[in-house]
Amino acid sequence: MNINADPQELAKFGDLAHRWWDAEGEFRPLHQINPLRLDWIDGLAQIQGKAVLDVGCGGGILAESMAQRGADVLGIDLSTKPLKVAMLHAMESGVQRLRYREVAAEALAAEQPGSFDVVTCMEMLEHVPEPASVVRACATLARPGGWVFFSTLNRNVKSWLFAIVGAEHVLKLLPKGTHEYQRFIRPSELAGWAREAGLEPLGFKGMEYNPFTQRYWLSADTSVNYLLACRVPG
Repeated sequence: MNINADPQELAKFGDLAHRWWDAEGEFRPLHQINPLRLDWIDGLAQIQGKAVLDVGCGGGILAESMAQRGADVLGIDLSTKPLKVAMLHAMESGVQRLRYREVAAEALAAEQPGSFDVVTCMEMLEHVPEPASVVRACATLARPGGWVFFSTLNRNVKSWLFAIVGAEHVLKLLPKGTHEYQRFIRPSELAGWAREAGLEPLGFKGMEYNPFTQRYWLSADTSVNYLLACRVPG
C-alpha cells in the first residue's frame, strides 16, 4: 500500500520538531490559533468523554488540549520526530487519556473503521499528495452520527499573498517553504471530497489575523484560512 505522504514534507516538520512547543518559535501561530480551534470543535461536538482522533497531529498541540478537555484522544502522524516530541510533552504534562501512533490515516481506517466519535484533521491536507484520500479515511474512521473537522488554506491570490508572501516572507510568522500554493484547497473542493466520502458538510468558518494586534479570530471570511465541520449521517 502506497503511503499518502510527501517525504520532503515529513522531513521539513521533523527538522523543526524540537521547536514545536516553543510558543514564541516557528510554531507560534499554531499555539495562538489552538484555543480558537479547540473551542469551535468542542462547542459543536462536546468532546468530553468522547473518542477523538487527531489526524496529522504533529507535536500534539491540539491533541493534548483536547485530552485536557476530557476527551480520549489518539494522535496519529507519519513524521517520527514530532510524534516523539508529542509523547514526551504529554508525559511531562501528565496528561491522561492521550495516545500517539505513527500510522497513516488510510491504514488506521482499514484497521479501525467507525471507531471515533470525533475526527480532526487540521492544517494537514495541504501537505499531502492526495488530500481526498485523507478525507475518505477520516470519514471511514468516524462512527455514524460522529463529527469530522478539517482546516486548510484556500487557493486564490489573497491566500498566496497572506499565507506565503505575508506570513513566511514579510512577517516571518512561519518558516519559508512551510506552504506550497499549488497544494492549497478551495472550500468547494474540500466540500466535494467530503460529500463523495459520505460526509455531510455543515458549515465553514474563516480564520483571520491582524498583523498589527497579532490577534486571530474566527469569522465568515474563508478567503485564506478556513475550517469545515462535517457529520457522518446516522
